[in-house]
Amino acid sequence: MSNDKNAASAPKDIENRARTTSECSYTSDDGAVGFTGKRNINGVFGMLRQRTTSQQFMVTSGLTSASPPKFVSLEEIMQAANGMRDMALVHQIVVDKDFRLKRAEPDPNSVQKMIKDTMHKAFWDVLRSQLAEEPPNYTQALNLLEEIKEGLFAVLLPQHTRIRQQISEVLDTDLIKQQAEQGTLDFKNYAQYVISVMAKLCAPVRDEKINELKQTSDVVDTFKGILELLDLMQLDMANFTLQMARPDIIARSVDLERKKFADYLAIQTDGLEHTRKWLLKHINTEDNVPENIEYEKFIRTVVKRAFCQACAELLDWPVDTPYPETFMLDEGRLQDLQIRTFRLINIATVLLVTLSNAGADLQSITPFKQACKEHISILLQNVKTDKDLNDTLPNVAEQVIIEVKEAQRKYDIPEIFQAAEANLKQLILDIGKPDHKVKTIVKQRVKDFFMDIIESSTADPQKVPSGLSALQKELTEIAGQFLRIVSHNSSVFCIYYFDIVADALPKPA
Repeated sequence: MSNDKNAASAPKDIENRARTTSECSYTSDDGAVGFTGKRNINGVFGMLRQRTTSQQFMVTSGLTSASPPKFVSLEEIMQAANGMRDMALVHQIVVDKDFRLKRAEPDPNSVQKMIKDTMHKAFWDVLRSQLAEEPPNYTQALNLLEEIKEGLFAVLLPQHTRIRQQISEVLDTDLIKQQAEQGTLDFKNYAQYVISVMAKLCAPVRDEKINELKQTSDVVDTFKGILELLDLMQLDMANFTLQMARPDIIARSVDLERKKFADYLAIQTDGLEHTRKWLLKHINTEDNVPENIEYEKFIRTVVKRAFCQACAELLDWPVDTPYPETFMLDEGRLQDLQIRTFRLINIATVLLVTLSNAGADLQSITPFKQACKEHISILLQNVKTDKDLNDTLPNVAEQVIIEVKEAQRKYDIPEIFQAAEANLKQLILDIGKPDHKVKTIVKQRVKDFFMDIIESSTADPQKVPSGLSALQKELTEIAGQFLRIVSHNSSVFCIYYFDIVADALPKPA
């Protein structure tokens, strides 16, 4: 069992909370989700401020009339769809701190893969046959050197002026053609020069590939490796550029996403239907504004409380229920976090049941708890539903008994009795029941932990729930990713949440 006093420092995802800001909402430096009273809206990338409500925003932006349009053209629909795709990319960069561009590769057994491999093989076969002619034919080789020169330029930074000049001088097309015509072209020497330049420019992770190229004796294989490495270096440069631009993308993304979402709403009869139902479930529409509290301040307080409670609900979302429209770009991420949370709750439950019934002597042995947790996690790694869980629990029960017996032998502890073994197996099988008491408690503790993270007004370490210390790393990773989504969402869509709640509550006299 874990110690109630065990508190864990929040991971970087939680400490370095999403810090996107806007006129109407904020994420404080510590990351707490907050709503302010200012409700001006900045246009995308510095447009003039607009008026306050979401409907007025669309009107003043020239996106729609005061009443939702009854008919929309195909062109309008396609423009909105394209805008949502642009927004999806920006959104992914903002909420996914590990976002990286990757090489687009066709599926291994696809026709595209076969065509690509055939074309590449044909290119290198032509180069090899031309170089083998007497005298050598350098037509393909000259084109290749020109492509490589352009590839080297593509991975240079603006300050690399001297290297750029040197590459232009060494890989001078006219000079190389003269050497080829005179029969003095040393193709392999140019390959070694290119490798030396690449060694200076590439990231340390590519050093092994550089060493392989230096050891390659076949000139065609060398140039083939050079082109492959240049592709990787260009990808590295693109990701480096993206990482440098990331703070600016984050700073501008709030306005961009608002603009694109307004485009989306402009072609919908009620584009906030599911958002409204999701949020209003967590407020009392009969609440009156207290006399001693400013109206907007009261609304902000209600919105913040309802928003946090509603967000916690997203990690236990019914399969057939549409997500709020304001989370449409995060559906996949939320589903993934929900599955991971589901697994974590069940792993923790199995571990707690095991430790509570395997004997007091094993409860204090950390290696046993760690090994048990790892093996349970492996068995449950593909579990996504209650049915999957019930199908897998018999194997989990058998593995737990093996772990218990091995630990008892290893630490010279009396072996578990047969009746106790059968009881422990049945207790583990019972975890698949929807009303399992221990699992219900674990689930609530996890939910409370996420709520504490979202609502926290400081960056102080958050206390790991009792009984979950063995899963601290997994728990905080989920919490950190969830916080990034929620914090960014509050910054972008707070104007809509404010309007929804304000419209639902009684107006002050």
